[in-house]
Amino acid sequence: MAGHGMHDAGFDVAVADLAFVGTDLNRPECVLATRRGDLYVSDKRGGVTRIHPDGRQVLIGGHGTIVPNGIALMQDGAFLIANLLGTGGVWRIGADERLAPFLEEVDGVALPAVNFVRLDHAARVWVCANPPLSCDRYRTEAAEGYIAVVDAAGARIVADGIGWANECLVDMAARHLYVNETFGRRLTRFDIGDDATLANRTTIAEFGPGTYPDGIALDEEGAIWVVSVASNRVIRVTPDGRHHVVLEDSDAKHLDRLEESYRQHRVTRPELTRMIDTTLKNISSIAFGGPDRRTAYLGSIGGNRLASFRSPVAGVAPVHWDW
Repeated sequence: MAGHGMHDAGFDVAVADLAFVGTDLNRPECVLATRRGDLYVSDKRGGVTRIHPDGRQVLIGGHGTIVPNGIALMQDGAFLIANLLGTGGVWRIGADERLAPFLEEVDGVALPAVNFVRLDHAARVWVCANPPLSCDRYRTEAAEGYIAVVDAAGARIVADGIGWANECLVDMAARHLYVNETFGRRLTRFDIGDDATLANRTTIAEFGPGTYPDGIALDEEGAIWVVSVASNRVIRVTPDGRHHVVLEDSDAKHLDRLEESYRQHRVTRPELTRMIDTTLKNISSIAFGGPDRRTAYLGSIGGNRLASFRSPVAGVAPVHWDW
C-alpha cells in the first residue's frame, strides 16, 4: 500500500484493535525503537527502561534527581535526557549509567524545563525548551518556547516565539525541522541552513479544539504523524497540510472543560495530564518499529504500558535505528 500512496481517509485504528507492550512502566512519555526489536522508554525514576524483544525490562540509570521527558539514544550507547522538572537541563546517562549534565544553559539562558531532545543524522542535537511554569499554570496565551541546537560550533538558540515547544524532528534530507507547538495548536516547519540556522517559518497544519500536539514522527510517504495529549489522538498530516485523525480515545466532557480553561488561559499541568476513564492514558509520543517499521508504538504520560498498532505505511528509520 505504501508504494501507491496511503489513502488518509481510509485508514483508522479502533481502540479495541490496539495491542500492548510492557508492564509496570513508570511515565513512559517518550518511546524509541531499534531494528533489533528493543524499545526504550523514559522512566520517571530517573532513567530509561529497555524493553527487550522477549519482553524483559531493564532500568538504565534510575537517578531520582531528574524526571525524564524526551530521550535520545547516542551511538556510544549513552542517552540524552530532557529533564522536565526540578533542575531542568539536558542530562547524559552514559553506557556506564553515570549521570552528568550535558546542557544546562544556552545563550546565557538557564534551561529549567526541557521538553524534548533529538539527535539528527548530522550528529546535531536539537533541544525544545519552555519557560518554567508559575503555580503549575501554562501561559497558553504566550509564545515563549524556543529551540536550541548543539553542534561542533557549540550551543545556541535558533528559534523562539514557539507556542510551547514540544517534540521536533529533522527530515531525511536535513532540509527542514518540524516542531509541534502544543498551545499554538499547530505543526510548524523551518528551513535548516548550513550552519543549523532556522528560517522561513511555515505553518504546515493548524489543529482545532481538543488537539494539543506533542509527539511527532515521519513516514516514508513524507507525512508527519502527530500525537495529541489530553484527547489521545493520533493524526497523520500529509505534506500538503491535510490531516486525518487515525486514532482517538477521548472523553468529551474532559475536553470541554479543558477547552474552557484554554480559552481563559488557565490550563494547569494537572488538568492537562489528569487521567480520565479511557483505555489510553494520555498518549504523548510515537515511534515506528518492528522489522518493517510498520508497528507504531505510543508512549504516554499516565500509562504503565505502550499501546501499538499496525500502519499501512512504514515510518522513516530514525538515526539510532541500527544502534
